[in-house]
Amino acid sequence: MSGFEINGIQLEVETRGAETAPAFLLIRGLSTQLIQWPESFLDRLVEGGFRPVVFDNRDCGRSTKFTDAGVPAIADLVSGKAVAPYSIADMARDAVGVLDALGIERAHAAGMSLGGMIAQHLAISHADRFHSVTSIMSTSGAPGLPSGTPEAMAALMSKPTDPDDREAVIAQSVASQRVIGSPAYPPTPEEARSYFARAYDRCYCPDGSARQMAAVVTDHERAERLAEIRMPFLVLHGSDDPLIPPACGADTAHRVPGASWVTLDGMGHDVTAANAPLVAAELLAFASAHA
Repeated sequence: MSGFEINGIQLEVETRGAETAPAFLLIRGLSTQLIQWPESFLDRLVEGGFRPVVFDNRDCGRSTKFTDAGVPAIADLVSGKAVAPYSIADMARDAVGVLDALGIERAHAAGMSLGGMIAQHLAISHADRFHSVTSIMSTSGAPGLPSGTPEAMAALMSKPTDPDDREAVIAQSVASQRVIGSPAYPPTPEEARSYFARAYDRCYCPDGSARQMAAVVTDHERAERLAEIRMPFLVLHGSDDPLIPPACGADTAHRVPGASWVTLDGMGHDVTAANAPLVAAELLAFASAHA
């Protein structure tokens, strides 16, 4: 499949499985692309009777880049001196637009990290389009929640030794993921390098990542609005997530009336071939119970 014009921009979209199967919309996290869903994970959803729908969020992959917007400084965003180029709510409307482009009336949805924040907006403002919504390794964004470990935050903010050198960028990405990834489900060195090499070769856009982060830090009302959700809602989190601690997921579940809360032992801040069976099993069980 290829790009669709959605909300005045181009979004790259792919699907798996039968068009007649119930759709499962999957939303990636900060700066990551649709190709970074493990194929084995998508295969499990297909085998479970669903039609996975994956796409590149705005400002990453093969979707539209907001280059003309520049990169606002986080300090200016926090102080109100700058405005983010777009919001998490805008990104949620993109996700709904993907369904519209494919002619899908209703779907299940799951998002990881930043994608979990987008999924929360879907449940708040677009509940009529979804049978169920799952927020994976994400947060409500409420003030006072714990931040990641110093090591994880340093990994998130780290930069390659030479941003113009492919090997330096890949090496930095591998090193960062080693810090925030799942201790019980580590990829092999070859898998880790291939994962980031493919992503680099398809699209490397650090300015897009910064603009996505701008949307995150200016999304101030989501935590309070979670109480408005009245639909099947699952919060899934790794017990060993050093970047977004489990307490952040627990707070999300506490704020959503009737939400289900599941932790996966030994999982950090990633979905890889190694932990894909666990994540897929939880998604399949929840979606199947709320078809």
